[in-house]
Amino acid sequence: MKDVEIIEAHAMPDHIHMLIRIPPKISISSFMGYLKGRSATLIHEKHANLKYKYGNKSFWSKGYYVSTVGLNQKTIEKYIREQEADDRIRDSISKQEYVDPFK
Repeated sequence: MKDVEIIEAHAMPDHIHMLIRIPPKISISSFMGYLKGRSATLIHEKHANLKYKYGNKSFWSKGYYVSTVGLNQKTIEKYIREQEADDRIRDSISKQEYVDPFK
């Protein structure tokens, strides 16, 4: 979509983090509809087996989270870049066997 800038993006196994600059003339909902629709089409074209595996189910969930960015843009960019490593650490900790400290 014209005049939209993807500043930072990182795909996770079940979601994606993106920092996007959208001009005021474009509504967030119209951009998200475009992004989800166009990306789903491209993914299905490139990976035709997904259509057979999942049928006519939607590729993306209905919702999304949006927040405005002010002075903390650099912090958000860093968070997106480092999110995968943080998730891996959190997953490895949660998968470790629980040991009762009172035994």
